[in-house]
Amino acid sequence: MSVLTLTIDEHPVSAKPDETLLDIAHQNDIDIPTLCHLDGLIDVGACRLCLVEIEGSPKLMPACTTRPQEGMVVRTNTDRLKKYRKMIIELLASEGNHQCAVCVVNNHCELQNLAYAVGLVYVRFPYLYPKKTLDATQESYIIDRDRCVLCTRCVRVCSEVEGAHVWDVAGRGISCEIVADMNQMWGDSDACTSCGKCVMVCPTGALIKKGANVAEMEKETDFLKYIVTARQKQEWVGEYLKEH
Repeated sequence: MSVLTLTIDEHPVSAKPDETLLDIAHQNDIDIPTLCHLDGLIDVGACRLCLVEIEGSPKLMPACTTRPQEGMVVRTNTDRLKKYRKMIIELLASEGNHQCAVCVVNNHCELQNLAYAVGLVYVRFPYLYPKKTLDATQESYIIDRDRCVLCTRCVRVCSEVEGAHVWDVAGRGISCEIVADMNQMWGDSDACTSCGKCVMVCPTGALIKKGANVAEMEKETDFLKYIVTARQKQEWVGEYLKEH
């Protein structure tokens, strides 16, 4: 496979044609914020936080789905990009009902961390207060759609890794939301295996364990990379899963 040479933030880097700009940036310790991306899942460019500037292109491009080209010049941290990223976080906040002080993942939330990173003090846009539902019919877990940012991590991990495809996206615009099976209660889903993968990959408090208290729940995603790598190598993962 040929090796490409490109520039990211004035640093010359090498890359393979099948990698993404986000992969290349991470390999070279260049930070690009993300919310929908998670190692082990197929990238969909849903959150748009990883937008970058490419010299010669008037459009901002998502780093998670853009392939490198020879001689490409990429910028990841310009004033324009900072402005857009802050606006995206504000819009996510205004389109949901995110009450951090009473959330079980307070201080462990990726959206909250991103808000700190962009210096978000207040939201300039009017809050929409959409009518979202909470579903606690599943034996071990709860989905609180008020806190969902539609990153679709749950949809992808359930389909690509667990193979159950319980979750999907329904509706349009402000009415868009994550639904179980054919828009039924989670507890009524025959396809759900109660594995909890969707809960652990959720970046916010939209999917949580029952019984968790405020600021108590920390989510770990390392298991995903291990499972995907082990499957690719056809390794047995049973002992690891027993320990975790």
